[in-house]
Amino acid sequence: MSELKRTPLYDLHVELGAKLVPFAGYEMPVQYPLGVKKEHEHTRTACGLFDVSHMGQLLLRGPSPAEALETLVPADIVGLPEGMQRYALFTSEEGGILDDLMVVNAGDHLYLVVNAACKAQDIAHLRRGLPEGHTIEELDRGLIAIQGPKTAEMMARLCPEANEMVFMQHRHVEIDGIPVWISRSGYTGEDGFEISVAAEQSEALARRLLAEPEVEAIGLGARDSLRLEAGLCLYGHDIDTTTTPVEAGLIWAIGKPRRRDGERPGGFPGADLVLHQVAEKDHTRKRVGLLGEGRAPVREGAPLLDADGNAIGQVTSGGFGPSVGAPVAMGYVTIANAEVGTTVYAEVRGKHLPMTVTKTPFITPGYYRGK
Repeated sequence: MSELKRTPLYDLHVELGAKLVPFAGYEMPVQYPLGVKKEHEHTRTACGLFDVSHMGQLLLRGPSPAEALETLVPADIVGLPEGMQRYALFTSEEGGILDDLMVVNAGDHLYLVVNAACKAQDIAHLRRGLPEGHTIEELDRGLIAIQGPKTAEMMARLCPEANEMVFMQHRHVEIDGIPVWISRSGYTGEDGFEISVAAEQSEALARRLLAEPEVEAIGLGARDSLRLEAGLCLYGHDIDTTTTPVEAGLIWAIGKPRRRDGERPGGFPGADLVLHQVAEKDHTRKRVGLLGEGRAPVREGAPLLDADGNAIGQVTSGGFGPSVGAPVAMGYVTIANAEVGTTVYAEVRGKHLPMTVTKTPFITPGYYRGK
């Protein structure tokens, strides 16, 4: 077994009393002494700081980086304004999802953030698939997320310029004299920022942020319950090579110019199948939100049944939603059972627990889109 890697904030996690676990090849904090539930609640009411330095940060350079990336993703990258970020998907020739990523138009190049567990394969996929003359550089930088309704209040003191940004905007600024690349985005459903910083300055920045009264360190445990309540997919669980963007409910990630009647239709792996599913609504299952009763959580892998006990799907993410006050889950069900309000049953230790198909997110997002 290969040795686990450490992020630039490893020593700080140890100092803060984090419980460290293996995650995507790294030693990462799953929780701090505050505990998962209180960390979750703190992020929903104030501001949580997350170490996401295990994610892959890449630069794509070449004569036409946006056009080049469009050969591998169905998103509209050519139409992405400079200084803005967009969600994208790497698709396979079979129409499945190889990974999801964020793409920033940084002017003469693109800045990409990919999932930690898929980092090596994504880099290989890019280098193999990009047109000649385009290069991928893997960066050695820290990545810190700050999330929650009091984040803007805190940033007003440290970096007022950041508060001028709107959701999915990206800038180069300084926080307390430390140069950073910052985007107004995150993975919790709350307003907040993701901050890329030089590895050697990561700890200083994290300490500066944690010194503010609103901010607490938050681990992977709460990160998972927060993103689940926000209805956000986790790669390898809610989306993978067996799910298409349409089945996953991610049609919005397929740019209109890339669809059959668009200016630049197709041109990405699996386009024929994916665009057929978009146009004809020809798919047999769909990702849905599931709201449970009582307090018993329904975990990933639980079979989903209809009222007659027939198998109709499976839970892909699930747990108790502290902000919702009930069990929440996501999973795939047959189209016949995907309508909002449908009752399905999760099989948990021999019991059939009723769950209601519901829209996601389960909470009201706090993304800042301007006044």
